[in-house]
Amino acid sequence: MGRPSDDARKCRFPKCRRKKGQATTEVVLLFPLFIFFLLAFAKIFGLLILVQKMEIASFYAARRWQLESHRNAAYYSWDQTTLLKSINTNVLGYLGYNTPSVSSFLALDENCRSTSTCPAGSPGVTVQSAQVWNVVTVTACTKSPLPNNPFYTSPGLVFCTTKYVPNRDRPIAFVLPGLQNGP
Repeated sequence: MGRPSDDARKCRFPKCRRKKGQATTEVVLLFPLFIFFLLAFAKIFGLLILVQKMEIASFYAARRWQLESHRNAAYYSWDQTTLLKSINTNVLGYLGYNTPSVSSFLALDENCRSTSTCPAGSPGVTVQSAQVWNVVTVTACTKSPLPNNPFYTSPGLVFCTTKYVPNRDRPIAFVLPGLQNGP
């Protein structure tokens, strides 16, 4: 093989290149990696949104149960059927179970596994009555992030929020003792 010509030797340096293009390594290797991280961050952000929505939904469920449920045992069946069903429908709709696009993006699941902190077997609202407090729990379940991966199996995530609601017919206004008028 002979020596390259003078013109070929001159064009090896960056100053004399006339065509500008993207490096193959960036296009082929780094762009798919960027897309992967972009989707992973979107999923994590979606889970953060789900947690925020659960807090708002649990406040709604607890407040509505406090204001509309009865202490009288004669109304127990109405509370458990009509009121709880209405609260559950609104909470599941707000969390995204009734919207297919939200449900698929957040990977919401209709079947939950029971955990020590969240005993519910399905997503929604559960109420446990006690003598002083009603315990209102909102549950949401997600599917496994990698469902068809033989190397990594995860049962999915279970999110629970619990609110303790006083057991009275109507709320009593909270007044600080030092701010009352008079002696």
